[in-house]
Amino acid sequence: MIISFVLLCGSCGLSKRERTDIGETERMNDSIRRENDLGIRAEAIADSILARMTLEEKAAQLMMPALFSRDDAYTLKVLGEYGKKGVGGVVLLKGDSESARHLSDSLSKASAVIPFISIDAEWGLGMRLSDEPVYPVNSEVGKVATEEEMFRYGALVARQCREIGINMVLGPVLDVADSTSFMGRRSYGADPVRVSDLAVAYARGLESEGVMSVAKHFPGHGAATGDSHKKKPVVERTLHQMDSIDLYPFKKYIESGLSAVMVGHLAVPAIDPEMRPAAVSPTVINRLLVKDLGFDGLILTDALNMGGAEGNGADKAIEAGANMILAPVKTDSEIKRVVEAVSKGEIKEEELDGKVRKILFYKALMMLRRQKNKEKENKEKE
Repeated sequence: MIISFVLLCGSCGLSKRERTDIGETERMNDSIRRENDLGIRAEAIADSILARMTLEEKAAQLMMPALFSRDDAYTLKVLGEYGKKGVGGVVLLKGDSESARHLSDSLSKASAVIPFISIDAEWGLGMRLSDEPVYPVNSEVGKVATEEEMFRYGALVARQCREIGINMVLGPVLDVADSTSFMGRRSYGADPVRVSDLAVAYARGLESEGVMSVAKHFPGHGAATGDSHKKKPVVERTLHQMDSIDLYPFKKYIESGLSAVMVGHLAVPAIDPEMRPAAVSPTVINRLLVKDLGFDGLILTDALNMGGAEGNGADKAIEAGANMILAPVKTDSEIKRVVEAVSKGEIKEEELDGKVRKILFYKALMMLRRQKNKEKENKEKE
């Protein structure tokens, strides 16, 4: 039986654990954000931090290696190395909440710039952490939820994330899919309008509580022929079908001014005849997502260690327009690969600076929003 969303999304009574350390971020072209005081302050913080970074530190900010949420000696050793390298963040895999909290604290203390601590929480933290609440999968949620309930649901998940130091959710899923699709249970359904309404409301709920949302999997995984974890799937839809179905939710997410988009490892010949995985395709990212759809937020790749990305390195994704690389196969090697690409002129350093500035901007903006929310809460208690 599906849990009532009125009950599911009610107040959770969690204590609020805030961080005061701000790591920092990018000059945005969005006039709305520029008019916002928090955005202006975040830009200033970003520029200040960027000015002190070496080329290697800049390259490291692009990386978000994956790590199991296990509080053991090996994991802590690896985490310490990530902190020394100054990686932009990590992706938490399966484990438990106490270990995740410890890992989050350890990496934050070891890092000169606050890291993104991200997790797949498409239907709550229970999707990855064994002792967290398990909510209905998206296909079930899509049948019953209202936009108001989805907003409250996102806010609830964000508060649970903050309790264990997670500041980025790799969701919502904007893929439009029916029950026969590989993405069936992960999608809110086959109606692009309903998918966008529910997903955008969930993302707004996350961000209202200071946790970044990451819409995925651009340009749309719903009609893909297979699992991109194993191999590169192909989407055979026409441009008209992509525009009216798959891209519709992403357009609404972008129009809502939300933060980040994840690009998948799928080939869409109607968009890129070269059949490159979308995450390393300049046609998909630079032309479609950035220029045509006007997205100026943070762009992440799907995990680069997936079968669908085989043979493609971080440098190719960065050249295509991505800002951050999820789960690189070898973090050290990918940092060196980006540094070499800059040294050879394949990636311009000013282009790298723009990407890092954007990362730092969002980190600063996220923390400033949390501080503002906390100040508001304190005033309401007086």
